[in-house]
Amino acid sequence: MRIGLDFDNTIVTYDSLFHMVAVEKALVPADTPVSKVAVRDYLRKIGNEPAFTEMQGYVYGARMKDADAYPGVVDFIRRARASGAEVVIVSHKTKHPFLGPKYDLHAAAAGWIDVALRSEAEPLLAEDCVFFELTKEEKIARIAACDCDYFIDDLPEILKMPGYPAKTSRLLFDPEQNHDAEGVTARFISWAEIQAFFEEKWRAKN
Repeated sequence: MRIGLDFDNTIVTYDSLFHMVAVEKALVPADTPVSKVAVRDYLRKIGNEPAFTEMQGYVYGARMKDADAYPGVVDFIRRARASGAEVVIVSHKTKHPFLGPKYDLHAAAAGWIDVALRSEAEPLLAEDCVFFELTKEEKIARIAACDCDYFIDDLPEILKMPGYPAKTSRLLFDPEQNHDAEGVTARFISWAEIQAFFEEKWRAKN
């Protein structure tokens, strides 16, 4: 069994970090809800969306080390590997931000994975199991090339894109419950739910 995982907003949650940085830079009031979307919506409302775009580059680059993993995701990867499953990360992101300093966003994400996704002192994923693609189309091609049995993503449009491999089950991670389950195999609001889904499959295999 090979399980593919998206990276941004699937493995990593940025809500606290975006709020922290926006308050540090005096871009939003301190009582803005602790949410990446709330920060974005506030800046859009006051006509300052470019500040959000530049802040994305800063967060995903210089401040990536301060981002948090979603609760349960590290335990899920450990459990998947212990069950004999192979795990790969397939993400699409630009190499550099659209605005602001030219941080290497791929290197920042790889550095975060090396530190955050570990079991004891050992990395949970080898470098050749992590792929950062530049476009959505390249991401879909990589999912197919990796021969994933399942892929977990927070974006329904990725799971429904033309060319998405027919053999790969579409698992939607939707912690804020913004989407329905139309067109996907299953929808989950937490990594605990995802783990329970796979535990059934691992028990059946044994």
